[in-house]
Formats: sequence, C-alpha cells, structure tokens
Amino acid sequence: MSKKNISPTALGGNFKSKYQFLFLVLFLLFILPLVACPLWGQVRQKKDLTEADYHLWGNTRMDKFSPDGRWASYINIPESGGDTLFVRSTFNGKKYYIPSGRNSIFTRDNFFYCQNGKDLECINLKNGKKQTISGAADYQYSNKQNLLIYLNRASPNNKTLQIQSPSGKILKSIDNAVQYSLSPNEELLLCCVLTNGKYGLLLIDLKKINFEKWVISSNANQPTRFVWSKDSKAATFFSISKNNSTEPLFYYRADLDKLFEFNPALQSGFPENSAIARLSDKIIISDDLQRVFFRIRKNTINSPPASSSSSPEIWNTNDKLVYPLKNSEGMQEEPEKVVMWRPVTGGFSQITTQDLPRITLSGNQQYALLSNLLEYEPQFNYEGPSDYYLLNLTTMDKRKIFSKASFSLNYIIPSPDGRYIVYFKNNDWWTYDIEQDKHTNITDKINTSFTGKLRVLVGSSAFGNPGWSADNKEILLYDQYDIWAVKPDGSAARRLTRGREDQIRYRIGDTPDDNRLYFIYDGLTAFRYDLEKQLILNAKSDEGKSGYFIWNKNRIEKKIVFEDSYVDQLHYTADKKKIIYRRQKFDLPPQFVFKEERGKENVFLQSNPQHQNYHWGKSELIHFENSKHQKLKGVLYYPAVYDSQKKYPMIVNIYEVQSETLHDYIFPSMYNETGFNPAVFTLQGYFVFLPDILNEDENVGPSSLDCVSAGIEKVISMGIIDRDKIGLMGHSFGGYETAFIINHTKLFKTAIASGAITDLTSYFLTIGWGTGRPDMWRFYNEQFRMKGKTPLENPEDFSRNSPLASITNLNIPLLLWSGKVDLQVDWHQSVEYYLAMRRLGKKGIMLLYPQEGHGLTKPKNMEDLTRRVLEWFGYFLKDEKNIEWINNGIK
Repeated sequence: MSKKNISPTALGGNFKSKYQFLFLVLFLLFILPLVACPLWGQVRQKKDLTEADYHLWGNTRMDKFSPDGRWASYINIPESGGDTLFVRSTFNGKKYYIPSGRNSIFTRDNFFYCQNGKDLECINLKNGKKQTISGAADYQYSNKQNLLIYLNRASPNNKTLQIQSPSGKILKSIDNAVQYSLSPNEELLLCCVLTNGKYGLLLIDLKKINFEKWVISSNANQPTRFVWSKDSKAATFFSISKNNSTEPLFYYRADLDKLFEFNPALQSGFPENSAIARLSDKIIISDDLQRVFFRIRKNTINSPPASSSSSPEIWNTNDKLVYPLKNSEGMQEEPEKVVMWRPVTGGFSQITTQDLPRITLSGNQQYALLSNLLEYEPQFNYEGPSDYYLLNLTTMDKRKIFSKASFSLNYIIPSPDGRYIVYFKNNDWWTYDIEQDKHTNITDKINTSFTGKLRVLVGSSAFGNPGWSADNKEILLYDQYDIWAVKPDGSAARRLTRGREDQIRYRIGDTPDDNRLYFIYDGLTAFRYDLEKQLILNAKSDEGKSGYFIWNKNRIEKKIVFEDSYVDQLHYTADKKKIIYRRQKFDLPPQFVFKEERGKENVFLQSNPQHQNYHWGKSELIHFENSKHQKLKGVLYYPAVYDSQKKYPMIVNIYEVQSETLHDYIFPSMYNETGFNPAVFTLQGYFVFLPDILNEDENVGPSSLDCVSAGIEKVISMGIIDRDKIGLMGHSFGGYETAFIINHTKLFKTAIASGAITDLTSYFLTIGWGTGRPDMWRFYNEQFRMKGKTPLENPEDFSRNSPLASITNLNIPLLLWSGKVDLQVDWHQSVEYYLAMRRLGKKGIMLLYPQEGHGLTKPKNMEDLTRRVLEWFGYFLKDEKNIEWINNGIK
C-alpha cells in the first residue's frame, strides 16, 4: 500500500465540503502511518539465516559485453549445479536466459549467439526473436566481416559448412565439410571436405565470399590441426591417415598460394626412429614466415617394454633427480626436441638437444635461448641454476650469455622486436642487448624498489614486467605502487603513474579473458602497449579500496571507479566510453554496474537478491603492531546479529596475509574444502578474525606467534570478545602455524590444525608426491625460510620452529584432519602428531578422509567436515556439549 494510491474516491465518498479535505489530511498524516508501518516493518524485517536456506545462494560471473555496450551476458552458477546463461540489457533490465548456454558472442549488430548442447541458439536483441539452429557445432564469428560460421550436422555422416549473416541469411554452403579453421584476422577460412573417400582443402576469402581455391584437391589423408601465422598469411596442417598415423606436415602460404611439404621419411637430417609431435600448440610460424618450429619425439613403436611392477626401484644418491621426479611427466630421458624447418629452402635443423632441452624464442624468432634445467643437479632448491646459450637461427652460431644463473624462466622475457632479453637478477631488472652482446642494469639508478612480498608461499619477488611500449623503445615495470617506462639501455626512466603519493597500487588492467603474457615452449612472450593511447589501470589501496582508472600521456590518472569495496571483472567497449564492472563487499553480494563516460553508474544486475532479507555481519579492517613495531592488518568479521552490549566467542583463522579478503563476499555453504566459511561462522554468532603475519627468516614459528597474539590482543581491547572463548584454526602452512602457536600461548580454548606440517625435520626429509621433489626446497624457496640450513647440521633451528618439539606444552583440545591422498603435505605429518598426543595423553581427535587430497573435493566429505568444524568450536566455545563423536573422543 502506498500513499500515491490514496484518493478521495478510494476513501469511499464523494464529499464536497472542507471536512472531506481535512479528513483526508488527518488520514494521510496520522492514520495511514499506523497501518503502513507494521506492513513496512514486515517487508523490511530481516530473518535469521539457517542452513536450510543456504541453497538459495550462488555465484554470478560476467561473460561478455556487446560492442555497443547495450547488452551484457553473465552466468549464474547455483551451488546445486545447473548453470544458466543470461543476456541482460544494461539500460532497461530486459533479459533472456539459456539453460546450460556456453561459448557466447555478441555480433556488432546486436545478435546474440551461444551453444546449447548440440544446438546453436540465436537471439535478435533488437526485436527479441529467438531461433535455434539444430545440430550446429564448432561455430565462430568473424567480427571483421560480420559473418557467422558453423558446421551443421545434416546427418551423422554429413556436415555442411554454413556461412551466414547474423540475421540468418545463408551466404555460402559447403557440403561434406569435415572441419574448418578461421584465420586470426578473420578474413580467411580453411575448410576440409570429404568427397568420394578423398579429402580436399579449400581456402575461402570472406571478403569476397564467392572466391575460393583448392589448396589440396584430392588426398587419401585428412588435413587437420591447423595453425595460422600471426598475420594470417600462412598456415600449417598435418595430413592424418585413417589409422591415425601422421603423414607429412604441410605449410601453406596463402599470400603466395604456395604449398610446401615436410615429409620426415624424406627429410635430410631428420633423426632416425623419430616422429613429429602432433599437438598444434607446439607449432610456431616465425613472423617473417621463413621458419616453422615444431617438436619431434622418439617413436614408441620399438621402445622396450616398461619394467615389471615387481622389479625394484633403484634410487641412487648420485642421480641428478630423485627417482619419482626422474620418472615424472616432462622429465623423460628422451624429451621432445624442438626443430626448425625452412620451407622455401627445404632446410632443417634441430634446435634443442639432450644437453640443452629448454628453449625460449626471441620476439622475432631469429634467436633461441637454450638451457638445461638439470645442469647443476643435484641441488636442493625448487629449480636449480642454469647456463644459458643464445643460438643464432640464421648462422646456427651459439654463445653463452648467462653462467650459473639462478633466475627463473618466468623472469626472462624477450622484447617483441627481438633486440633484447629482459631478466631479473639480484633485485634489479637487466637487459641483454643481442646486437651488442651487452648486459645492462636498467633499474639500479632508480630510487625505488622493484621487488617485494607479492604472493603467498614465496618471499620477495619482482613486482612485475607487463610488457613493452608499442615502439619497443621502453620497458614497462612495476614497483610497489607505480608503473615505470624505462629505456632498454638504462639511459632514462619515467614514472607513468602517481600511486606512491596516495599509496595506490596501479597495474595495467586486463579484461578477465585477456592474458597478456603467454608461453611459447618454455619461455614467456611480452605484450606491447601503445603509450600514445589510453590505458585502463587497475587500482588498489592499502586500506581496502579498489577500482579502475584511465591513464593517458597528457594527464594524471582519471578515476572510473575507486571505492571502499572490491571491484573487478572490468569489460569495456572498444572506445572505452562504456564499461561494466563487478562490485562486492562482505555484506553486499556482487552487483554488476554499467557506466558511461560522463554518465552516472547504473546497477543493472544484483546477484543473490535474497541476501537483503536476512541478518548479515560486516567486515572491518583492524590495524595493529607486533612486538617489533611492524604495522600489520587483519580482517574482523562481525556476527550477523551483533549486540554491542554482549561479548562473543571468536574464531581466528591464519595463513600468511589475508587482509586483501576484506571485501570478498562469501556466500554461506556447508560445502567447503577446508571446512572454513567465515559467513557461516558469523551466522552462528561468532566473530571471525584473519590477522596478517610477517614471518622472519629462521624464526617462522615464533614470528607467527608474535603477529597472531598482537592481533588478537588488539581485538580483545575493543571490548567485544570473550577472551576465554577464542578458537584457532589453519590449513596447510596455516595448520603448521596453528600447531606451533597453541604450544606457546594460553590465548586459545581449542584449535583445529589441518593438512598441517607438524615435524620440520621429518618434513624436510619427505618426498612431495604431487611434484616428485624432495620437500626440502620449501625450506629455501617457500614459507619456512631456513636460508639453506638443514636439520642435519642445524637441528636446533628446526627444533625451535617445530610444533612436535614443543608438544609437551599443548594444553588444549586439538582437532587434526587430513586427506589420505594428500600429495602436497604428507598426511603422515598429522599421524605423527596424533601419535605424540596419544602417547602424552593430550586431548584430541584426528579425522582422515579416504580418497581426498590436500583440500576436500567430494561434496559429502566437505559437508561432513564443515559440520564437524562447527560442532568442534560449538562444543568448546559455546558449551554445546551434546555432541557424541566429540564426547567419545575426549572423555
């Protein structure tokens, strides 16, 4: 009922006197509120959220944005399964939905296409008409030519290639089509056809739809696995026989209409007992179209049979690699080799060898950087040092450019023009000038640090190198806050952004489906950015704000959105004048926002709208200092129904740095791979605290204790926590921290340590079965930070940081759990601790989940674990004592 619907007629009378008007005023001002308020209160009245309603929640992910910015597609993913693809107007909210829709596109004239099973669905967004193309498969859209291309299965043995306008007008049909491949510039099409038992390959020019030519007119073998050059002027393909054996590799120059053939059996210099490795992502066409790179492998036909499973494994202490790693995938004694073919001259060269099996190609594919991962094995880091050799692919001359270099291939990035190799060494960025054979430190004179704590699991690392300027004259680098453009000879550097002044971290903002760096063989390639044009920047502050800015060379960053929430999933039109992004907070489900260049924002989609009907907590950023006066942060989640006059129990969850989760919206669920869900705990009346931890070298355990204790004391000082009802939990490295901390403080009533490392000495001497590597590398390259020490020479350092060494101090009930096929942390670490607790008479229970790994994946087990975690803390922090499995285990 609303006031605007009240009229004299509605009040039931046709009064003519002034009393009628007075009555109406009195009714509106006094009587109506008495009626309307209870009704409004009922609408606004929030309910307690129980487990029975968790199924109402689900994830929503943005999919595509139409070229004109008037439509967006998104996928709704309920926890119960059954994804649905939606298309929604960014202006008026009109929407369409396709259950199980996938692989969608918007055409430039506002048709929407997606696959739905074996069919192709079409929606004309201008008039709402829908069409289903039955049996359509393998569809693509040429935006450049505004054409839809797909294979239509007229019958099980007959497919027709259809080329049509988005509105449905068929422009070309090719019967008996087998497969097709669209060129990167979307102007050419290769189509394989089968007629009378013979295969042909047809080239179609989409600019002139009726122009076609036969690349191969009749062949017994099928052309397949097409790979195009970047400029779409050339393509490679295999010829496969009916028994699936590989015949020749073909190279077609579309610009010259010339076909070249590489036949291993006839090629001079091709290694005996070898074959081409057929995976298409291993074929590279050089930018100058003169070289084709691919991998070859040893034939397996005549290989000796594998040794009997009853034969012993032979582990030699002088092996370069331990037995499991040596026999793992990618570490074969005969790895695939990269070779180079020159189609025009017929030349052939093997590039990688047994001694130098790893390869990174220069940006113009004129050089190859070669190395050997095993050169200095055995060693005990994750990856050992290597010598690097530069091979000139024209002269085949080779020279060493790095000796015993310990930097990763992830930090060696060739320039797009092929002139330089950029690498990170000793906390600085360097370039190697191929032409001048010269190494230059390009950041040592810049008054900022380009290294810092970037990711969990590892210590300091480079902040990043997103790419190069479009003219190849500058390298783009990140420091903690800003983007720099640096000359490759180190002669000049300029800071493009002004983030340090406001402590805002600027990074180039890729769209979710745009990967700027990608691997070619073993090395990364660099992306180029045009600094004469606008750039979209992602921005984050140290205090939880996030968003996007526009940068150009003539002005400082211009804000698109920057606010105290988590903003991501940016999409934008080609002119960057219309954008959409996702916004969320812990107490705000993800919403999708549309914004024009000079217009107001419009929330065109609110996910999980039922959220507003229930009580919900909030998140708050807490600042504190450890004993060394280092400034730290933590996230504090409030109970869903918070009463400032009460004190509450609190769950503390730990794992290095978690403060960046401040604004993550976490939907309530009983299906959690580690049993931890902050939203569920807040709904059950707990505070939840996630303190950041700064670990010290050789002092990881005590420094964790120091940081966590300081954070908890800060929260206790706020007067909202019952200090006698605090529980601690952590998983993996957090499980280790938990097991250590509870032996050295009386802050906690109980704890849960899962997937935990409990004995540093035995863990040091464990094989990580997921990698095949000895786990001792984790003490040098990862979180334990022992700086090359071992428990064999320095047992006191390991003992001082090991939970097992101080287990006699354990005085609270502890719940342990692990998966029995955990390939990351050996589950016997939990068993060791359980046996020690049992021997010492400590109170505790261990849960072992069969056929589960480091995190649980089976829904039944995830629900079981989450329920047991809630019951464990309920038992000890809320006096919920009627829980049989706990009573049986600790009394």
